[in-house]
Amino acid sequence: MSIMSLDKIQMLRDKKAALEKGGGDAALAKQRAAGKMTARERIEELLGKDSFQEDDLFVKHEIHDFGMAGKELAGDGVVTGTGTVGGSPVCVYAQDFSVQGGSLGLMHARKITKIMDHAIKMKVPCIGINDSGGARIQEGVGALAGYGEIFYRNTMASGVIPQISVILGPCAGGAVYSPALTDFVFVVDNVSKMFITGPNVIETVLGEKISQEDLGGARVHAEITGNAHFFASDEKECFDMIKRLLALIPKNNMERAAAEKPAEPRSVKKIEDIIPSDPKQPYDVRNVIRAISDNSDFFEVHELFAKNIVVGFGRMNGETVGFVANQPLYLAGVLDCDSSDKAARFIRYCDAFNIPIITLEDMPGYLPGVDQEHAGVIRHGAKLLYAYSEASVPKITIILRKAYGGGYIAMNSRHLRADFVFAWPTAEIAVMGPEGAANIIFRKEIMEAENPDEMRKLKVEEYKNKFANPYVAASKGYIDSVITPQDTRKFIVHALSVSENKVLKRPAKKHGIPPF
Repeated sequence: MSIMSLDKIQMLRDKKAALEKGGGDAALAKQRAAGKMTARERIEELLGKDSFQEDDLFVKHEIHDFGMAGKELAGDGVVTGTGTVGGSPVCVYAQDFSVQGGSLGLMHARKITKIMDHAIKMKVPCIGINDSGGARIQEGVGALAGYGEIFYRNTMASGVIPQISVILGPCAGGAVYSPALTDFVFVVDNVSKMFITGPNVIETVLGEKISQEDLGGARVHAEITGNAHFFASDEKECFDMIKRLLALIPKNNMERAAAEKPAEPRSVKKIEDIIPSDPKQPYDVRNVIRAISDNSDFFEVHELFAKNIVVGFGRMNGETVGFVANQPLYLAGVLDCDSSDKAARFIRYCDAFNIPIITLEDMPGYLPGVDQEHAGVIRHGAKLLYAYSEASVPKITIILRKAYGGGYIAMNSRHLRADFVFAWPTAEIAVMGPEGAANIIFRKEIMEAENPDEMRKLKVEEYKNKFANPYVAASKGYIDSVITPQDTRKFIVHALSVSENKVLKRPAKKHGIPPF
């Protein structure tokens, strides 16, 4: 090799080393002092040290106004490339806050859209790590154009490849819409911030004072808004959660999630002992999930949001499944605006990526009240009906206890084309609960009785015996079988095995119009 060639190689190495320092040692030290990893440290934590191959390191901005002429921005403030997580390929980008606050300009956006295009073409997940002050003001409409190009690709990739957003710093203004268009959003306590307009704007316009944390911190979006699906205490925990998620979902919509060796549940709770005999007593439905899933492993999604319904991933006989379950611990497991949204979105994800859906039902119906009605519970509740009806993957329902009114229909009933519907002997399937039904049906007898309270108790028991059981629905073929709790896993595994090659013909259409 010639001396000139060696000089050029050394020059390349020096250029790369300088650019890989991002905004420089001082800026990187400031990032770490704030309790945050750098962009490249984050990628290494997720992908491993030797997995990542960086693209477009030498990209430069093209702005000459507002003091930007000749200003060097390493990689234009974003690191992009490919690698593997758990041996499976992914595309990734990480905004570098040490470079101009990770602000997005046109070339910055083009790097992101290029790696997104690559992910779509190669049919692999795309992971975006967001840590940015927002649009680069000096670039004006060029920055806005960049955001628009990202949003368009988010939409085109939806339902084709998994899209994961990781919020590890500020994410404000137009920048928040990209995470909102992706499948799963991860946030970290006291690190993540998301809002359309920041505290300063709110104070100027409305005179209201609020901190960034109270306005759009991690806990706000995990518990109140539902904009975040996973909440972590620190960045390392966050990346561990992403790895766990990627192990459970397929690389794209043409494949199924990788199977693992089947394993029996390890739950210490016997399934028959989980549900109290008193139908008014609550219990944790996650214990039922753990009692039937492989290794009793359950990876919950949206854990802190709309707690009256539980959704998440597990395995049955080695295969990934999605669980949707009413949670009697919170509001008796009723359906409302938020829980309907939460479940419907999860169902549509499972359907898009070939993941069978197992529904565990125990709820008294939809939550009544003026607030819910005015919040649009009709429209939100319809989303659940739409999602279950639309889903073409295997759909299995177990009615554990209460299944009343419209809620019975909405929770993957036979009428929405559930493939298999099973019920425990404790199931109560009716238009409403026994107490309410008896008060309406037997109103005259109760009012005319010498002892109305005693008569009401008798009529409630009469209604329970006649209707609040699984056998009336089973006699009409709406339930395939009444099963013991101990047989639940056996029946689900069998149903999944015979549904493996399910084919469903639907009317030809461009797309439906769900009740957004």
